[in-house]
Amino acid sequence: MSHSNGSGDDKASAAEQGALFAAALKPKKAVDDKAGHRGRLRERFTNGGADAVPDYELLEMILFRAFPRIDTKPIAKRLLARFGSFAEVVSAPPDRLKEIEGVGDRAVQELKLIKTAAERLTRGEIKSRPALSSWSGVLDYLRLAQGFEDREYFRILFLDKKNALIADEVQGRGTVDHTPVYVREVVKRALELSATAIILVHNHPTTPSLITLDHAQAH
Repeated sequence: MSHSNGSGDDKASAAEQGALFAAALKPKKAVDDKAGHRGRLRERFTNGGADAVPDYELLEMILFRAFPRIDTKPIAKRLLARFGSFAEVVSAPPDRLKEIEGVGDRAVQELKLIKTAAERLTRGEIKSRPALSSWSGVLDYLRLAQGFEDREYFRILFLDKKNALIADEVQGRGTVDHTPVYVREVVKRALELSATAIILVHNHPTTPSLITLDHAQAH
């Protein structure tokens, strides 16, 4: 039977145990720091609303679910540096989003979920009252829906006799500076929906957020 005699082996063992103990503490501290930051950010948002957090922190929070154990601040800042604004980030094509270091399918899903929710909210608002009496709301919705697309989209809002929204349809997707429009198809669809007025919409990819609208009677 061997007995400890205070030799170098015991000293080495003690040193190894100390090193393992110290290493075990570091990840826990990092996790605690990250959880604390996220908790403070959520509290500030809850108490102060959207105005209490800048764009990069709002993006941080959106990405929490995609990255439960990763600091999302650098990713959020890289996204804003590339695309310029919160609206342009959530509207960017998935392939371009994935060019950003750290962004994969899960992060893209979270960003597109926010865009879809915002679109449905604003579309619901314009459906609840006459479109022509809530023109600013219509413009906000259209900028969100297609203002930052990298191709031209031709969209039609079909209205009833009270100028309430019947349908919102994308009729054509084109190139960066052109999209085809077929008058016969526009008229045919308006008759199918019994629309009495239409709003024709297209965006300008070379000038993000610029939307052109034309209002016409359908009869």
